[in-house]
Amino acid sequence: MEIKLLGGELIINICFENSDKEFDDNICLKFHEPCIDDARIFRASETNLYITPQEARDLAEILLKAAEASDLSSHDSG
Repeated sequence: MEIKLLGGELIINICFENSDKEFDDNICLKFHEPCIDDARIFRASETNLYITPQEARDLAEILLKAAEASDLSSHDSG
């Protein structure tokens, strides 16, 4: 599953790493920045972060709460 942020300058690919199924942190967040070096958030053009299923659920819950709060307070929501 992929999402493009910052006008496509940050691509986040999120997947279950079947090859790492024996590890607790087998959900991969792959950050890819197809932009010039000066515009990068990370040092490398690609950075992987592995998290546990519970951390993924917690992250999803926090993002949903932030989105809901934004929707409730934004003038242009809808």
